[in-house]
Amino acid sequence: MTPKRTRLSVVLILLAGAGLATFLTAKALGNNLSYFRTPTQVVTGAYPEKNSGRSFRLGGLVEKGSVVRNGISLDFKITDLKNEIAVHYEGVVPDLFRAGQGVIVEGKVGKSGVFQASVLLAKHDAKYMPPEVKDELKKAGHV
Repeated sequence: MTPKRTRLSVVLILLAGAGLATFLTAKALGNNLSYFRTPTQVVTGAYPEKNSGRSFRLGGLVEKGSVVRNGISLDFKITDLKNEIAVHYEGVVPDLFRAGQGVIVEGKVGKSGVFQASVLLAKHDAKYMPPEVKDELKKAGHV
């Protein structure tokens, strides 16, 4: 084998290795992403995680008058001022959580249509709100 062909073989092997590493990294990251959805997307069924069983994030405003606490269990509704979805959460509730405030929950929609949250994040300022929620609230005339 000539030196020119040897160099070409090494370059091709390095490019193939880099391509494989990039593919594997992208695939691993894609499996661990948690997508953000609005109540309207969930109510209308316009979200890809619907039948996959994957968890996703749901965000919006806590509907006033919907918060019901029972020990460590918390039931409330999240709204984007167009639609609402019931949420059930068990765990420690952040101090900033209250009706009328922004919230993000992570979990899955149960068979009964209630969002079963495993993570609850309360909004503490306008910078914390995801752009998707902010856009939906602007469209509804709330922000």
